[in-house]
Amino acid sequence: MKTNTLRLAALALFVTAAPMVRAAIPPAENLLPSDTLAFFEVPDCAAARVAARTSAGWMFWNDPAMKAFRDKLVAKWTSQFVKPLERDLGVKAGDFLDLPQGQFTLAVTVNGSNGHDDIPAGLLLLLDAKDKSDSLKTNLAALVKTWTDAGRALRTEEFHGLKFTVVPLSSNDFAGIFPKKTPAAQEPEKPSKPGEIYFTQYQSLLVAGNSHKVVEPVAAHLTGGAVPAIADNPLFQADKLSQFRDHPEYYGWFNGKGFFDLVSQAQDAESTDDSLSPAPKMSSAKVLTVLGLNGMKSGTFVFRDSREGATLTLHIAAPESGRTGLLKILALSPKDASVPPFVPADAVKFTRVRLDGKQTWAEIQKMIVGMSPAGQSSLNAVIGIANSIGQQKNPAFDIRTDFFGNLNDDIITYQKPASGTLAALSSPPTIFLVAVSNPDAVINSIRTLVSISNPQAGAAAPRDFLGRKIYSISLKAAPAAPNAIPETRSLYISSSGGYLAMSIDSAMVEEFLRNAEGQNKSLRDDPALLAALQHLGGAGGGMFGYENQRETMRGTFKVIKNTVEDDAALKMVPPAFREWLDFTLLPDFDSVAKYFYISTFVGGANSEGLTFKAFTPRPPQMN
Repeated sequence: MKTNTLRLAALALFVTAAPMVRAAIPPAENLLPSDTLAFFEVPDCAAARVAARTSAGWMFWNDPAMKAFRDKLVAKWTSQFVKPLERDLGVKAGDFLDLPQGQFTLAVTVNGSNGHDDIPAGLLLLLDAKDKSDSLKTNLAALVKTWTDAGRALRTEEFHGLKFTVVPLSSNDFAGIFPKKTPAAQEPEKPSKPGEIYFTQYQSLLVAGNSHKVVEPVAAHLTGGAVPAIADNPLFQADKLSQFRDHPEYYGWFNGKGFFDLVSQAQDAESTDDSLSPAPKMSSAKVLTVLGLNGMKSGTFVFRDSREGATLTLHIAAPESGRTGLLKILALSPKDASVPPFVPADAVKFTRVRLDGKQTWAEIQKMIVGMSPAGQSSLNAVIGIANSIGQQKNPAFDIRTDFFGNLNDDIITYQKPASGTLAALSSPPTIFLVAVSNPDAVINSIRTLVSISNPQAGAAAPRDFLGRKIYSISLKAAPAAPNAIPETRSLYISSSGGYLAMSIDSAMVEEFLRNAEGQNKSLRDDPALLAALQHLGGAGGGMFGYENQRETMRGTFKVIKNTVEDDAALKMVPPAFREWLDFTLLPDFDSVAKYFYISTFVGGANSEGLTFKAFTPRPPQMN
C-alpha cells in the first residue's frame, strides 16, 4: 500500500512538473538555414552582459566624469532614433532590452536570390529569453494588439506547426529615422516593394525574419524536421572546431564560398561582350577575382574577455594553393616581427610587417592588368616618365630595378608622443623604415618619383649626420585654411643598418641614426609589451603591432576637446551627428586615464589560412 502511494505521488509530481520541463533551445548553427551567408552570435547574453559591465570600455563610458558628454549624446540618440522607432512600431524599447538572456543571433541569408534579381537578402533574428519567456510573450501580444488597433492588416501563416504573425511594412515606417535619397530628375524613383516581418515565439525563443524562406527552415528545425542547416556545412564545421572553442563572448562567421558563388551567378547572367569598349565594364565578380578575394572560403571573428584582458581573433580560411592578389600579399612568411633594439622606449605606436616588397609589386602588377589593360598602359607611362627624368643624370636608371628590385621584406613604423600645439598633436612625429638592398638607388628613385609632381629645382644638398647623409625632398604644401599661408613640407631620408628611414620630421631621422647601434633604452624591454606578446604567442608570424593607448588617447582628448566647427577633423563627421558630439563636454583626460593601457596585435599565415589576433590587457589600475 505504501509502495503504491509513493508511486502515485511520484506520478503526480511528474505530471505536474512536465509542463515546466522544456527541451533546451538548439544552438544557432542547428537552426540557421543552409543558405546563410553570414551571422553574428552571442551564445549567452546574460553572461556577456555581466562581463561587459566589468570591462574597461563600459566603466569608462559610465564614469561620472563622462556624464555631461554621455547625457547629451544619449539624449540625441533617443530623440533621433529610439522615439521614432517606438512611435512607428508602437513599442517601448525598454520593454525588450532585458529580454535577451540566452543566445542572440543576427543572420543574413541568400533568401532564394540568384544574384541578379531584385530579391533582397534574408534577415533573421533569433533571441532566447530563457526565464523571461513570459515577459517576451506578454510584450509580443501587446505589440500585436497595438498594430491591430492602429489598422495594420496582420495575418497568420503556419510553417511546420508553428504559427507566425506576418506584419506588412509600409513606406512610412522608419521614415523619420533614415533620410530618403532624392532621385535625379531624369531618373524617376522606382516604387519599392513593401516588406514584411514574420515572427513567432517557440518556448523561450523569438524567431523573426523578413521572408517566409528565412523563417520556414528554422520552424522545421525546431519541430524536428530534417532539413539542412549551416551546421552541416563543412566549412562551418571546420571553423567551429578551430575558432569557436572555449566559450567566446561572441563571434561571427562569413560564408565566403557561398557569397562568391552568388556573385558569380550574377556575372554569368549579366555578362556581355564589351571587348571593343574603350572602358570595359568591371563586374563585381571580376573585381573580386582580380583582387584574389574569391580564394577566401570563409571568415570568422571571435571575441573573448577575461581578467587578463580582451582578445579579438580574425581568421580567413584561404588554402595556400588558391591564394592570389591581396590574399597572397597578406599571407606573410613566418619571420620575426618583434621590436628591434633601435626603437626608443618612449614610442607610443609601433608596427612591423615582414612584407615581401618584390612579391607585393609583382602581385600589384597582376591585379592592374587583370582590372584593365589600360591600367597597365597608364602604369607603364608613369614608369616611362620617371625613367626619362632619372636617365638625364644616370643613363642606366630604371625604376623597376633601382626601386622595386631593391625592396626586401621588412617594413617598420613607429610614432612618438607629440607635445605643444594642436597642429603637432594632430600630426605626431612618425618614422617609416623599409628594408632595402641598395639604399642610394632607392633614395634616388624616390627623389625622381616626387619630382614628377613637385620639381626639386633648388633643393637643399644632403647634410652629414653621424657619418650618414640626410636627404631633404620638397613635398607639395599641405592644404591650408582660407587666407592662410600653405605650410611647406619636406621628406627627410637616410639609411642605416639595411633600413631606409623616412619622415617629415628631421628629428625622428636623426634619433634613428643615433639609436641604430641599439645603445639606448628600447621599447622591446617594456614589461607590459612583453607580457602581452607572451599572451599572443610571440611575434614570429610576420606581423606585430603595439600602441600605448593611454598616451595616444591623452593627445586625442586634447585635440578633440579643442575642436571647433570649422576644423577638418569635425567635418569628417556627418552633419546630422555633429551636434551630438560636443567634445567640449569631455573631462580632463587624467580623470579617466585609468581606463586606458596598451593594445597589441599579431598576424600570420599557414597552409590553411590567415590569422590576425589583437590583445588588450586589462589596465592595472582597474584590478
